[in-house]
Amino acid sequence: MKNRLLPHALRPSMRMPSSLAMQADPFPVIQDSSATSATPSIDRAFTPLGYEPGYEYPLIVWLPDPCGRRFDLGRVMKRVSLRNFLAVEPAMWVPEDGGTPPLHQSHASIDHGNGPEDAVWRAIERMQDNASVHPKRIYLVGQGAGGTEAFRIACRHPKAFAGVISLGGPFPLAESLFSQLAAVRQLPMLLCCHRNASSLAARHTDATLRLFHAAGAMLAMRIYPGTNELSKAILCDVNRWLMDEVCGTPAALQSQCARDT
Repeated sequence: MKNRLLPHALRPSMRMPSSLAMQADPFPVIQDSSATSATPSIDRAFTPLGYEPGYEYPLIVWLPDPCGRRFDLGRVMKRVSLRNFLAVEPAMWVPEDGGTPPLHQSHASIDHGNGPEDAVWRAIERMQDNASVHPKRIYLVGQGAGGTEAFRIACRHPKAFAGVISLGGPFPLAESLFSQLAAVRQLPMLLCCHRNASSLAARHTDATLRLFHAAGAMLAMRIYPGTNELSKAILCDVNRWLMDEVCGTPAALQSQCARDT
């Protein structure tokens, strides 16, 4: 897939029934018919250039930082790859008072189907219903607090995902997420960090590396200058790492940005 020749000058679009598409949005969306006042009604979905229904694509499930800037799925995927992946941004749970959605919901919220984990499963199911998704190539990618949630969900369900990436979100060390250790050891993970992180963040990263080493789990780490978690250099590396996993090649390539000093 990485080297396939695809038609150019095609706009990304989701091939789905017209009743599910909203023409006003520059990128396709999928309606959620079960939405309530406390649940957003749509996921934002992206399909690659030259989408081929007969080919099973890897799926990226994006978890943005709820406290960060507005997440633009189309712009982000343009920097990752316009050809290689399907992608979806789940409609996350939002409090009825319109406040900022806390990613780590209580067990009560999760049991009622309002947590981020439930939003991820719903988004995956709808993508599988409307597009050609490879069932063994579903990846979680999160930004900031969304990266922490991506770690959390993937470690709770390590057999459901092909890999997980956190862009600046620390691993939740205090939550005992290695209960399925044998499966977690088989789950590829990537943590992207900032070179100028605080001493507290550096100590947390050191503790994370020690935990993974002791557990025998797989965690790759890359360090970048600047503070933009969605920079072109980082997202290009996201594409490289994911394609290395998809194609079964070692993720040993370093980006120019990661080598700069």
